[in-house]
Parts: sequence; C-alpha cells; structure tokens
Amino acid sequence: MYQWRKMTAAQRSEVLRERKGRRVAWHAPPHWKYEGKVRFIVTAACYEHNPIIGHSAARMAEFETELVEACHEFGVHVYAWCVLLNHYHILIQTDDIQGFRIRLGKLHGSTSFRWNGEEDKRGRKVWYQSFERPMRSEAHFWASVNYIHNNPVRHGYCRKWQDWSFSSASTFIDQFGREETLKIWNEYPTLDYGKGWDD
Repeated sequence: MYQWRKMTAAQRSEVLRERKGRRVAWHAPPHWKYEGKVRFIVTAACYEHNPIIGHSAARMAEFETELVEACHEFGVHVYAWCVLLNHYHILIQTDDIQGFRIRLGKLHGSTSFRWNGEEDKRGRKVWYQSFERPMRSEAHFWASVNYIHNNPVRHGYCRKWQDWSFSSASTFIDQFGREETLKIWNEYPTLDYGKGWDD
C-alpha cells in the first residue's frame, strides 16, 4: 500500500506517467462514474494503517454502528461489512456512488474530529481516502462477501468469522445457515483476493 516511499525517482515518474495517461488521480485511488444500481466493495483505511479505529473496543463498536447507519440513511443496500483496527470493508449496492463517497467523507470527518479530541491529537490525519470496486459478476460478489467476513481471520485477529464482533458475519451465518455458508465459502474462494491492496 505504501510502495511510493520505496520507489526510485524513475519508478515514481513512470507511475505518474501511467496514471496521467489513464486520466486518473495522480496520488489517490481513482473514482469512476457508474449508472444504475451497482454493487461495490468499498474500503477505507486509517492513514498509514495506524490502528486508530481500534483505539478501544468501544470505539470500534461505535464506529461499526455509525458506518452501517450512514449507509442506511443514504439509502444504500448493505450486504456485508467488517471493521478492523485500521480499516474497514463494506459491500453495498447504490445508484449514487459519488454521493455515497461524500457521505463517507462526512463520517470520516466527524470521527476524525471526535477521535483526535478524545486522544488530544488535534490535527492528526486519521483517514486515507476510500476506494470502491464494482462487482464484475455473481462470483466476484460472493467472493467479496467471503473476503469481507474472513478479513479478521486473514489479518490474524481471530480464528473464526463469528468470533469477530465488528462485522456482519454472525448475522450472515444466522441468515444463510452453517451449511449454506460453507457451500458459499467453498464455491467462491477468496484465493489471492486483496493481495497488494489489503496486505
């Protein structure tokens, strides 16, 4: 995620040239325009992956609630989510991803202000920018569900999905049942999903 600092001047120039050629933001995740209802995995991380969300279990629970409520207030359908110590993933469907990014920006702004006040760290950068990836297929959608629910296991925070309190995994298992959940896990493996951007 922070490869830029490790690059030589020539490598940085090449990356910027390539990004300029594709007409995407030079130093930020690209955002695209979409029409109609589209399903996305949306990810946002704390700046430099500092565990700011994970300052306490109470903060994580409060942020999880605020994130899901922000989604519902904006009118997006939420399929799955997971909040970790330094980032989160949420799988949604919306017909206004640009407006939703603005709503997330407001959530990030209010939590930054509150958390920096709680920790007496005014001016600290809390969030890096969010980015979204549209679902390309049903297989991509179900692999994303699995990826999100397995994320705390992947990062070594727990051994089973349902052991992580700050996600939709337990609700998902209750809704689909253990057998169907295992079937979905086996039919739509995560493989190297997240490699290079969620390491």
